[in-house]
Amino acid sequence: MHIVIVNRWPRFRDERRWDNELTRYEDFFDHQRHRISYVVDGPGAEGVLAPAQHIAHQVQVGDVNQYEQLLGAVQKVIARVGPVDQLIALSEFTLEIAARVRQALNIPGDGPDEVAVYRDKARMKEILQAQGLPVPAFARCQSVEQALAFARQIGFPLIVKPLDGAASMGVEKVENEADLRVLLNTIDLSRYELEAFMHGQTYHIDGFADVDGSVPFQVVSRYINSCLDFAKAQPLGSVIVQASPLRTRIEAFSQQILRALNLRCTAFHLEIFVEPDESLVFLEIGARVGGSEVPHLINKVFGVNLYEHWLRRLAGEQVPLPALDADPSGGWLVIPKPAQLPCRVVQAQSLRADLPNLWRELLPEPGQILEAGGSYDALHSGRFIFVGGSEDATERDIHQTTQTFQFQAEPL
Repeated sequence: MHIVIVNRWPRFRDERRWDNELTRYEDFFDHQRHRISYVVDGPGAEGVLAPAQHIAHQVQVGDVNQYEQLLGAVQKVIARVGPVDQLIALSEFTLEIAARVRQALNIPGDGPDEVAVYRDKARMKEILQAQGLPVPAFARCQSVEQALAFARQIGFPLIVKPLDGAASMGVEKVENEADLRVLLNTIDLSRYELEAFMHGQTYHIDGFADVDGSVPFQVVSRYINSCLDFAKAQPLGSVIVQASPLRTRIEAFSQQILRALNLRCTAFHLEIFVEPDESLVFLEIGARVGGSEVPHLINKVFGVNLYEHWLRRLAGEQVPLPALDADPSGGWLVIPKPAQLPCRVVQAQSLRADLPNLWRELLPEPGQILEAGGSYDALHSGRFIFVGGSEDATERDIHQTTQTFQFQAEPL
């Protein structure tokens, strides 16, 4: 099998950063049994650790998320190595580009229509709504007047979001019609949707779907704050939910959604609302591993590397799930960079002495400069992963961290 991996993630070797440590391509694929090629950009080149003599071919481009660059790179790989059986892209922001390349070069796998099911936020809700599953009231933005009419119908506040966004980038909560009119006149309407604001608690479910659509593994977690809060410079975290009737209902709802969307042989990151009356409402789904500390926490608590299960399955292998004889919990927290950037760090105080269940802690060092940009896995004011406690104890640790963490920086 000839497998081409599109990688844009570095692997850090300073023993401080754990980002991307689970994407061990050199371990997941037998580079001598299969022909494994890579297309990378600058940071992605630092994430390819297989011996050079075992790599079929590697092409570096300026930006793997540019269609023409990725297309040209894969064409070079084909010219050197031969036809491609699998074109694998793990990043949310590369999924659509990779789908277009598959279609253009007749490579097996999801094309643009299939990828739209888990990238186009209106398309996924259209499919679920047609099958009777609960989704927020929503509408694609077609014109300013159409959008305003829909807003009057569902009421304020409401959410305006990109159809193909991630990490709440570009998402706005709008409180009134005047503000909505201003916003609508500043965006490309064809790329946006309107959605009713939901008042419930947000949960995320992370796992993988097998080739037959079954869900052999999933973990339910409850957000502390929301991704939209994080985009507004507020802390974000989550806690793994322990056994309860609600968790059982969420797991069943997750399986319904995956079947309705026909997601197979993929990792997934699903977000839902649990409304005040405990009804469940779909928010959105990605056919990828969850971001931030999610995969690291799951790997530590359950012994399951979601990347490994996903990638080995794509290569026709199957990794057995470890036996689980307990009902563990754990959690994570990211305290974002200050709103005023760039800044120079003066102090970021460790909490290891105060929190026995704190497994990992990433703090910037005094004197370091924090710049704008980056997602959840950037260097922030503080990143924390908790293991070993119950659901309630983990949530207490997270709240204690947000209340006691001392961070100081000076603007530049």
